[in-house]
Amino acid sequence: MSDQFTMEQEEIFSKVMRAGRRTYFFDVRATKAGDFYLTITESKKFTNDDGSYHYKKHKIYLYKEDFSEFKDTLDEMINYVIDEKGEEVISERHQKDYKKETDDMEMAAEPPSENGETNSNSFTDIEFDDI
Repeated sequence: MSDQFTMEQEEIFSKVMRAGRRTYFFDVRATKAGDFYLTITESKKFTNDDGSYHYKKHKIYLYKEDFSEFKDTLDEMINYVIDEKGEEVISERHQKDYKKETDDMEMAAEPPSENGETNSNSFTDIEFDDI
């Protein structure tokens, strides 16, 4: 067994955060010298057409010398997003009754008339001044 494999396996403290199709793993690990560092792993589940699934993982290694600046920058970015957009999730994909936009558009679309044209009443006139 290689030293790299042994080092990766030594977890001192771990937490898991589930968020929809994503799972975040926060792991405190030890360096060869016995110091601690943090790994943050994002794991996202993807389902194949045949029903089988696989995971894609992304990992960040965060060392103690970067903790303070990382935390400050993360806090700043989080505060910016909340100040600009609030805490309410406005993404349709995160709402329980979300339907794909294409499904809604297909259901709302009117079939073409006999001459192949769509009903002009189904469109909204937009002036360039409105944009």
